[in-house]
Amino acid sequence: MAFRRGSWPERAPLGGLAPRRRVFVLALLAVAAVVAVLVGVGVAQEYRVPPRADPDVPGAVVLVPGYGGNRAAFIGLTERLRTEGRRAVIVELPSGGTGDLVAQGAAIDDTVRGLLDDGEPSVDVVGYSAGGVATRVYLDRGRTAPAVRRVVTLGSPLRGAELAAAGGALVPGACPRACQQLAPGSALLSGLATAPPDLPWVSLWTADDETVTPPESAELPGTDAIRLQDVCSDATIVHSRLPSDPLAVGLVLRALGTGPLPTADPDQCDALRSEGESGA
Repeated sequence: MAFRRGSWPERAPLGGLAPRRRVFVLALLAVAAVVAVLVGVGVAQEYRVPPRADPDVPGAVVLVPGYGGNRAAFIGLTERLRTEGRRAVIVELPSGGTGDLVAQGAAIDDTVRGLLDDGEPSVDVVGYSAGGVATRVYLDRGRTAPAVRRVVTLGSPLRGAELAAAGGALVPGACPRACQQLAPGSALLSGLATAPPDLPWVSLWTADDETVTPPESAELPGTDAIRLQDVCSDATIVHSRLPSDPLAVGLVLRALGTGPLPTADPDQCDALRSEGESGA
C-alpha cells in the first residue's frame, strides 16, 4: 500500500510544531531524560547492598550515641581511634536521639552508606547505651549491614531497661518513642531477641550501671558479653564513664582490631587499662 506525501509514516514526531515550539519541547524532553537518569542513579545507590565485610580488612568506625544523642560522650574515643589510624564518625541521630529507634537505625544506615561511597572497605560500629539498641535495629533492617565487620556495645539495654518501663508507666506523655521501645518486652525488642549470626560482637557492661537496670540486659544471646568487673575486680565504672574509662577503651580497641575478640581475662587487666589510657 502506497502512502501519500504528508501521511503519518513520513512525518517526524514533532514535524507539526512550529520551529520555536519544537526546540522548546526537545529541551523539555532532554531535561526529563537527565532527571530520569539522576533518579535512577539515586535509587540504585539507595538500594545497593554491599558485599560482606572482609574480617581482615578494618575500615571506618561508626559511633552511635546513647539516648538523647549526646555526641560529646564519644569525643575522646573518636580522637583515640584517629590516632590509631582509623577514620571515626559519630552518627547524628534524628529527633535528638529520643525518637523512633527504627529512624535512628536508618540514620546509621545512611552514615555507613556515605562511608562506603567514599571508598571505605568496611565499617565497625560502636554503640553506647541506647545507641547499641539502634545498632541492633540497623543490623536487622539496614541495607548496608553486610559491610559491618565488628560491633561493640557499651552498657546497651539490648533486652530493655527497667527505667524506661517505669517512665512509661508513671508519666506516659514524658516517655518519647525511644523510651517506650526500650521497655523490656516491647514489640521492637521482642523481635530482636538475639544477635545476628556470624557477626563478631562484644557487649561490655558494668555492675555499677545505675542507668541501665538490670545491667545484665546487655547480655544479648549471640554476643560475647563481658562484665568489666570480671576483668578488673576493682573497677568502679558508672554508666556515663563507659565510653571513656581506660579499661573499657582498651577492650574497645582490641575488639576493633583483627585479632581474636577480647575475653574476660583478669590477667589482662593492667594491660588493657594501659592500652586504654588517653594517648597511650
